[in-house]
Amino acid sequence: MKILVTGAKGFVGRNLVSQLRNIAEGKAKWYPVDSDITVYEYDIDSSAEELDMYCSDCDFVFNLAGVNRPQNPEEFMQGNFGFASTLLDALKKHGNKCPVMLSSSIQATLVGRYADGDYGKSKKAGEELFFDYSVETGAKVLVYRFPNLFGKWCRPNYNSAVATFCNNIAHDLPIKVNDRSTQMELVYIDDLVDEMIGALAGKEHYCEFDGIETVLREDGRYCAVPVSHHVTLGEIVDLLESFARQPQTLVVPEIPEGSFAKKLYSTYLSYLPKEKVSFPLKMNVDQRGSFTELLKTEKCGQFSVNISKPGITKGQHWHHTKWEFFIVVSGTGLIQLRKIDSGEVLNFEVSGDKIEAVHMLPGYTHNIINLSDTEDLVTLMWANESFDPSRPDTYFEPVE
Repeated sequence: MKILVTGAKGFVGRNLVSQLRNIAEGKAKWYPVDSDITVYEYDIDSSAEELDMYCSDCDFVFNLAGVNRPQNPEEFMQGNFGFASTLLDALKKHGNKCPVMLSSSIQATLVGRYADGDYGKSKKAGEELFFDYSVETGAKVLVYRFPNLFGKWCRPNYNSAVATFCNNIAHDLPIKVNDRSTQMELVYIDDLVDEMIGALAGKEHYCEFDGIETVLREDGRYCAVPVSHHVTLGEIVDLLESFARQPQTLVVPEIPEGSFAKKLYSTYLSYLPKEKVSFPLKMNVDQRGSFTELLKTEKCGQFSVNISKPGITKGQHWHHTKWEFFIVVSGTGLIQLRKIDSGEVLNFEVSGDKIEAVHMLPGYTHNIINLSDTEDLVTLMWANESFDPSRPDTYFEPVE
């Protein structure tokens, strides 16, 4: 399949093209499309001759080209409606009736705060042009009215508040929020790309609009990404500020699968400057080795790494409720557990050559012994709760 992507260097275009390349190279086999893909990339620096050639040969068109922030309002119509006309004329010239997707905007509803916008009017005109083209030629037309989009590679200080917030907070720059209660409908770039690639296989989703609200309907005139998120500006800022504090607190916020928080965190990380990509951790060092907290979670405990020097025994304590996993990743050692008020000792020989997890059971005093005379013992530890110095639930008692 030969696919033309206009606006290939823009935010959506870059993400779409990169995933199409992954499919073509056999790296993304979960999509319902064949890997025999050729991508024609058209952007503002491409020639009219290239566009003509691509339109003569393509099997599908993603029209993502458009104008968002022109110097003059008249450029909205020229950049959005005008280019759409040029594209469709080229397809008609070559008798190419392949499916064509149009990237439109929720502003084309021309209701509420969008009623008089020049941008929305230009997008609406482009939509009708595509629908008329479908009637005239019989070609399949997919018109997507996108709400606010976010994700990696989105340009800050342009037309995305999320991109601007991510960039500024990542770079310790100020942000401005006029009304924290302002609600936004947001679509994540990976969800959008999944929908667009699904459209290549005829698996697009259809919708209608109730004002500016998307209503999925199989008989809808328009198309839509089926997954979106409704969040307030205040919620976005609060999440981003918690992400920014993570190197100091070590706390990773709750980011469930498919959640807005998970997608926003990935977006935020893509804006980090080089000096924030790595950050130091506090190592607690003594003559026995070191202990370093790695990450903490809001509801699922914390991760740490323990390094024991040759011949050293650590631990020798027990917990009422706290429990842990000890996972030796380098060296050889012995883990011992003894139930309080019992004489039976459970022994577990552990090694980085055979990685396994050993439970530290509530009510069992436990230790870990480095059996080597020359090598450090490195143990990854997970506890079901973050350490609370005011109530550590840790009581000294030797195993033997």
